[in-house]
Amino acid sequence: MSRLICQIVPVRGRYFIVNLLSLQNKPCLMEKEEIISSFQRLERYCHGERWNGWDPYDGLKSGIFKKLTLLNKNEKVRIAWIQLFKHNPINFRKLFQIPKGYNNKGLALFLTAYCNIYKLQQSTGTVILEDQNNLIEKINHLANLLIEGQSKGFSGACWGYNFDWQSIAFFLPDKTPTVVATSFVVESLIKAFEITNSQKYLDIAISSADFIKKDLHRIDKPRGFMFSYSPLDKRAVYNASLLGTKTLSLIYKYSGDTTCKDLAFQSALAVCDKQNEDGSFPHSDQIGNKWRDNFHTAFKLESLVYYQKFCSDSTFTTNIEKGYNYWVNHFFDRESGLALYYENNYKLIDLHCAAQSIPALYNLSRFKDEFKLISKVLEWAITNMQDEKGYFYFQKKYNLVIKIPYMRWPNAWMLYGMSYYILGACDK
Repeated sequence: MSRLICQIVPVRGRYFIVNLLSLQNKPCLMEKEEIISSFQRLERYCHGERWNGWDPYDGLKSGIFKKLTLLNKNEKVRIAWIQLFKHNPINFRKLFQIPKGYNNKGLALFLTAYCNIYKLQQSTGTVILEDQNNLIEKINHLANLLIEGQSKGFSGACWGYNFDWQSIAFFLPDKTPTVVATSFVVESLIKAFEITNSQKYLDIAISSADFIKKDLHRIDKPRGFMFSYSPLDKRAVYNASLLGTKTLSLIYKYSGDTTCKDLAFQSALAVCDKQNEDGSFPHSDQIGNKWRDNFHTAFKLESLVYYQKFCSDSTFTTNIEKGYNYWVNHFFDRESGLALYYENNYKLIDLHCAAQSIPALYNLSRFKDEFKLISKVLEWAITNMQDEKGYFYFQKKYNLVIKIPYMRWPNAWMLYGMSYYILGACDK
């Protein structure tokens, strides 16, 4: 039997009756074994596809669009074309000649997930996926794909996406490196190094510090500065700058380069100075508080925790506590397990939010305190958004579910997030 739970939700002066969930009427939380089984089904699907797939933002890869020379140089047309594919519940990519591909951030998320499971299996002797030798093969394969996929011509190792990307703010051609993609790749390569002892992985990861220090722009603030999103723009996007903070902090741990530590502090300080009194963070200089969402907030908090952990500095503890309390109390429905995209807003459910919440809570040392919430978040996602083939659906907008099996978002994210659930649950 299923049950219908509705809630009248105020949104900007209007009221909506929202169907919160269609869950099985279970008296208790989904069992750990059920969640691990879901993880295994997802991994089989992603591995079966060789981690290669479409992306919500890959519309500009269209062979047909590239031939529309009178239109494809126009910023507004590019944005509209991307949104057409992103928001469409029907996948027209084959028709419009959009090929599947490897996304570097997605590959990094997969690599981190496999590293997490390898370490867990090694420490507990419990087989979650397969034997250690097979996991090592996957870890090395993904690490080498990332090394091959580096962007060329920059001061250090760096990574971008496998498609042109137009936002309201700027245009980034295919393979333009960003601090966001680079951050996730660096962490995954370091995790691979810790398992394989391949010095190549560590050396490449450490070299990314030069990309952040020399190729990204710095936006000066009254105290400190923020990193730009890419070498091609000069916009201060707060979560992106803090991912630069996180990466420099992690590199400092392995290199001992005090310049990395100093720059990490200055970039963290600049963002924390912008934190609102209630604990929330603006999104960027340009957008301010008009846009605050779940997973970008989680990125900020997790990045600050990394700084404090690896640089042995507790300067931002109060900022983290205030930010955490705002995030966990405004972006989740504890009764249903919904991880909300926007604060206290039920219109859009995106599994990126569910997935990122788990490593954030794990790294914030809140996993045990919030185990019930994490379990409910995963239960809702598995019950409502996982296909029988193993992959997860992209988004739910009101009652419309976009079921296209995008590889990076949300499936790489879900494998990544669920790997942290398994780490925490098996240590609980």
